Amino acid sequence: QVQLVESGGGLVQPGGSLRLSCAASGSIFSIFSMGWYRQVPGKQRELVARITNNGGTNYADSMKGRFTISRDNAKNTVTLQMSTLKPEDTAVYYCKVVVSTATGNNYIYWGQGTQVTVSS
Repeated sequence: QVQLVESGGGLVQPGGSLRLSCAASGSIFSIFSMGWYRQVPGKQRELVARITNNGGTNYADSMKGRFTISRDNAKNTVTLQMSTLKPEDTAVYYCKVVVSTATGNNYIYWGQGTQVTVSS
């Protein structure tokens, strides 16, 4: 089993910054990708950013230039640095990790979610 622990959510004013972190632990052979998604009530969960094991990144268009994702492979952690936050960034942010086994199977794990609220 793999456990994910998220941290860093909270309340921030528009234009401010927050950093989210997610640490994966447990039975991990290797991690294919780590990423962040977000969800607001009544809407589907959407990609914020993801990073693969070779450092490749993907960002949702509305986050490009404002958010930066990074990864520490030695510690199995992923960090999302968010800046120039807007009220529409308010959501529950979820960490997603894709773990690969020695036999080549991939398993998806989700964190419990952390609330980010952007409001004055």
